[in-house]
Amino acid sequence: MRKVLIANRGEIALRAVHACNALGLSSVAVYSSADAASPHVWAATEAVCVGPAPSSKSYLLRETLLHVAKATGCDAVYPGYGFLAESAEFAERCAEEGLTFVGPDAETIRTMGDKAAARRTAISLDVPVVPGSEDAYSDVADAMPAVADIGFPILIKASAGGGGRGMRIAEDEAAFKGLFVQASREAEQAFGDAAVYLERLVANVRHIEVQVFGDGTGRAVHLGERDCTMQRRHQKLIEEAPSPVLTDDERAALHATAVRLAEGVKYRGAGTVEYIFDPDTREFFFIEMNTRIQVEHPVTEMLVGADLIAEQFRIARGDGISVSLPLGPLGHAIEFRINAEDTDNDFRPSPGRITGWTAPRGQGIRIDSFVGSGSTIVPFYDSMVAKLIVHGADRAEALDRARAAFRGFRIEGITTTLPLHRRLIEHDDVISSRIHTKWVEETFLPDLEGSAA
Repeated sequence: MRKVLIANRGEIALRAVHACNALGLSSVAVYSSADAASPHVWAATEAVCVGPAPSSKSYLLRETLLHVAKATGCDAVYPGYGFLAESAEFAERCAEEGLTFVGPDAETIRTMGDKAAARRTAISLDVPVVPGSEDAYSDVADAMPAVADIGFPILIKASAGGGGRGMRIAEDEAAFKGLFVQASREAEQAFGDAAVYLERLVANVRHIEVQVFGDGTGRAVHLGERDCTMQRRHQKLIEEAPSPVLTDDERAALHATAVRLAEGVKYRGAGTVEYIFDPDTREFFFIEMNTRIQVEHPVTEMLVGADLIAEQFRIARGDGISVSLPLGPLGHAIEFRINAEDTDNDFRPSPGRITGWTAPRGQGIRIDSFVGSGSTIVPFYDSMVAKLIVHGADRAEALDRARAAFRGFRIEGITTTLPLHRRLIEHDDVISSRIHTKWVEETFLPDLEGSAA
């Protein structure tokens, strides 16, 4: 591996360029016309415009990206997260063109990206799963026998994607058929696949994921877990590691199942095995595997002291796995996603020009971003502008450093979620970690609106 096409934009593209520099690799950035001034463009060895602003006409054009990779002499493609990162077809086409795809092979992406197939794989490897359907369905009549077996309430989920799209909750049979059709239609629009699968709804759960790396030959390691329970409408707001609710035995069991799954599919590269955890029954269940690096990977980096993006490149070029977790977690890390959104207006996107930018500094404080004063947040892509990551000897110290960081963090010219995070970390439920995946919608935001009134 000598030269890498960075098939992404923004913060993750900039991280990939820096990783290439550290490993002595040349990099080719791609950009849309809206991203011409983005830092990853000038930081890379070369840069090529691949189309206008809409991602469907630029960052999602598989053949255009492959053409640029070949024309610029690249021998590898780095997908990052989002866009084509979990496209089995793109990974397949890279292989056909003789390009190393920095991630798992197409077959693994296809299997683990299909939630029904991933569920069957997990069961075959003795990984606990939520009671649910063995197959995915596009026709409601075909799904009804599974409904009778599972029982209500039922969670309807898109088989080919995530992020809350193609997802509905049916409390009874009367509501099920209409919600099934809605979820199926939304899944087809979002992912090009109308199939959905069914799970028993487990209320008030936590969302916990395990970071894994595999070498593609059947060897895999874990780098601990991240607790991603703090969400709004299935979109993560805050992630932390280690999970503050697991016992040592529960943590060990969770890690063991994640490694068993990664080894069983001969996983290659960085992946995340995701679970729900029921604090009442102390049970955890596999829900899906993300076959890419996660937005929240810096939480793990802060604990293990490793560059996980560089590790992706090392594994892809055949160096094997070089990262490992020491005995016992190293302190506590928390990540906050800072988005250009107006929290007072239903989190409406707030694009525009940043007129002032003051980032916090200090021990245990890290900012991952691709913008600054004078940058323009364009309306065409994800609204995240920065990630604030804090690290401390324990959770209490990490929260204290987060408070200090937010006091010194200023973004002017656009509306952001900074005020939301300042309020969140002062809430008693957050301090004591008495939350679940619906806590923001069911408790925090209603309380906020009540206090404002």
